[in-house]
Amino acid sequence: MFNILKSLVATPPTDAISERERAYLDAAVSRIDLERREREIDRGLFRQPHPYY
Repeated sequence: MFNILKSLVATPPTDAISERERAYLDAAVSRIDLERREREIDRGLFRQPHPYY
């Protein structure tokens, strides 16, 4: 029971993830940098579970 509650609390809301992804993309300095950042996001850069939970 505790593990279920812990996993629900540990999961960040999808709005927060999408805002972090957008901020990461906005920080790109060139078209090539933007494309690299898009590939990283597609690979799940911000959607991986946090190692401390």
